Amino acid sequence: MAEPLKEMFARAYFERLAQEVQVSAPQVKRTTLVKDLLSGNEGRELNARMRHSSNTLRKHLPKEFRKAVEVLKDVATRMPKGYTALLYPDFVGQFGHQVPSFSLDALKYFTRFGSSEFAVRVFFRRDAQGTLKVMRTWAEDDDEHVRRLASEGSRPRLPWSFRLDEVLKDPRLTTPILERLRTDDSLYVRKSVANHLNDFSKDHAMYMVDLLRSWDLKNPHTAWIAKHASRTLIKAGHVDALALFAFDSKVKVRVDDLMISPKRLKLGDALEINFTVVSEAARAQQLVIDYAIHYRKAGGSTSRKVFKLKEVELAARAALNITKCQRIVDFSTRKHYPGEHVVEVMVNGKVRAQVSFDLKV
Repeated sequence: MAEPLKEMFARAYFERLAQEVQVSAPQVKRTTLVKDLLSGNEGRELNARMRHSSNTLRKHLPKEFRKAVEVLKDVATRMPKGYTALLYPDFVGQFGHQVPSFSLDALKYFTRFGSSEFAVRVFFRRDAQGTLKVMRTWAEDDDEHVRRLASEGSRPRLPWSFRLDEVLKDPRLTTPILERLRTDDSLYVRKSVANHLNDFSKDHAMYMVDLLRSWDLKNPHTAWIAKHASRTLIKAGHVDALALFAFDSKVKVRVDDLMISPKRLKLGDALEINFTVVSEAARAQQLVIDYAIHYRKAGGSTSRKVFKLKEVELAARAALNITKCQRIVDFSTRKHYPGEHVVEVMVNGKVRAQVSFDLKV
């Protein structure tokens, strides 16, 4: 069994962290710092351990905030990159409110070790306009990590963080950042821009579509962003989003022979879905084919989840057979409950056939 993620913040990490802190700040007592970092840790989950680490460092590092950050800047160069490096931005987000300009510059520095996307939102919430002004300059930076921070940190619906109400109300606030990054060479950056736009689509669908219409989708980087950003609207059959990519919502097709096997299954079993898409048109058609499962919830209602299958050009009067296998297992984000589950097949956002299966848990 895989080790719980919270164990990233455990004794081995804390001992190394304390050792490196002492190198950069010799007045710090390494053994006392390790003891305090570990205190009460067993009862904490991942992010609570990180927050406790920030609070503990504040007690041991120089009392002057700027000096404490300089210590962490030095430490970061010798410690592993990745999730544990989010500790440094978290420290800034917790204790740097009185010196926002200095703190934002520190977040820019730390983001190349572990993303500052969560910490910067604290400053955005306190001063949206001032923080946005800085983030727009980040979008021009030579470092892809800094450019991504401009987009990811200002996303209105960033997962695992609070929402930015100002951007939810007015997406024009962050559009200049996205405009600057729409042709970015870095896939790391482009993924963030696409996810930012996908956030827009949930509250301002036509604004997002109109923005994409104004971009040059012949540029391959921009086209990739637009397609990835439109995924939620395409799955939902949004006519204008489909039209951006030559997917006609009124395609002439039918779905034949939709079958699932088995029709009764238990948790852990594999569900096989088979069907045939048949063209009824006298010309080739661009198709986006998806399927959805209506999962039973604890109270008896259902929740629909759409899964992407494929995009294809189907020739005139042609037929395409599709088989998909999906194992029915619990995830941290989805727990299964017994009862009837409906499977739908969609072509260009419209349901063309459905069937059901019974799940025993």
